[in-house]
Amino acid sequence: MIRRFKPVVFLACLIPLALLGWKAYSGALGANPIEVITHATGDWTLRFLLITLAITPIRKLTGRLWLIRYRRMFGLFAFFYGTLHFLTYIWLDKFFDLHEMLHDVAKRKFITVGFTGFVLMIPLALTSTTGWIRRLGGRRWQALHRLIYFSAIAGVIHYWWLVKADVHLPLEYGVILAVLLGYRIGIWAGPKLAANKAKSLRERRVEVPEG
Repeated sequence: MIRRFKPVVFLACLIPLALLGWKAYSGALGANPIEVITHATGDWTLRFLLITLAITPIRKLTGRLWLIRYRRMFGLFAFFYGTLHFLTYIWLDKFFDLHEMLHDVAKRKFITVGFTGFVLMIPLALTSTTGWIRRLGGRRWQALHRLIYFSAIAGVIHYWWLVKADVHLPLEYGVILAVLLGYRIGIWAGPKLAANKAKSLRERRVEVPEG
């Protein structure tokens, strides 16, 4: 059943691109089509990053183990829309002018952090196959794929610095990301805190009072 549903999810993930293509075909991208394409692809990059990060908490909290089967797909779609976002910048906006792009990266910090976030996604996409999981081993693969946290953080900062004044949408993304990362920190720190507390209680019990 899950395998049959995968193509439906895959096609659903392509809907934002299809809508963008239809707007371009019908001339509905407005006075600044490059800006519309840039914002749309950037938004969907962040959304898919957040959806990917949300899979594990939702799976653990609801017990729906089958959700893990979609995490890789959502992660790859984050990279796909991120690539479109990057191509829009270097092709439609800068026309592959390397000098101007390097100037932007050096002088405009929101581009620098956005480019960093995209670069961090590249090794995640390249090592997303089962073969790479075997080659790297479970622990090393998991350690590498924690780069998604930094990529998502960079994406939120990139968006925040880009809009400058109207930070409503990047703030929403930032809050969602903070919750998802906070959950992971809690899962990681909780057992350690409990173990330290239990150790402290045991030490108190075995203390022999002076007298």
